[in-house]
Amino acid sequence: MSASALKPALEAGLQQLGLSLSAAQVDQLLAYRDLIAKWNKVYNLTAVRDPQEMLTHHLLDSLAAIPPLLRQTDGQPVKLLDVGSGGGLPGVVIAITCPQIQVSCVDTVGKKAAFIQQASAALKLPNLRGVHARVESLKAEEGGGFDVVCSRAFASLVDFTTWSSSALKPGAVWMAMKGKHPADEIAALPASVTVFHVEQLTVPGLDAERCIVWLRPSPPA
Repeated sequence: MSASALKPALEAGLQQLGLSLSAAQVDQLLAYRDLIAKWNKVYNLTAVRDPQEMLTHHLLDSLAAIPPLLRQTDGQPVKLLDVGSGGGLPGVVIAITCPQIQVSCVDTVGKKAAFIQQASAALKLPNLRGVHARVESLKAEEGGGFDVVCSRAFASLVDFTTWSSSALKPGAVWMAMKGKHPADEIAALPASVTVFHVEQLTVPGLDAERCIVWLRPSPPA
């Protein structure tokens, strides 16, 4: 299925999400989907192969997180780290829709980090970079840290927050994209991590539960 065939469904989804993007940004999103489809055979970026499913399960699923992210950051220029980014979801989608956000996508698989670099060049996204590293090795002092550290279906909340805590700058938050409300994972969190909001998401065309768990380091006792 060509990008032009998917465009009306993408535009309808954006309207449902209340996202107003330029024609160039819509084209970038479709070009990104084409890149994933093209490189998937080589890089094994995603198990989803169907073009329509790529639109709903990847693009629109990631786009549903954009309005909450913009509310959380007040639309300000911030630095965001996408952990276990794989093929760049939601990191690349955030970079396309929010040019004011500097997005770093970190993955332990070199080919996946290389794909992000490729996408950055092909889609002309100066605010996007791929990082081949373990997230535990990213220290805040090296680059000043990140304002938002996000993940999508990456790991349990305990592992996600433990592994990435060193990348947070003071006042930063975690944004964990999940399916069903992860009550058990929240209950397992240590006292050093506070959940301050769980936000239900509705993804256009996707009949499945989605939410964002917002967390931050607990203040010192």
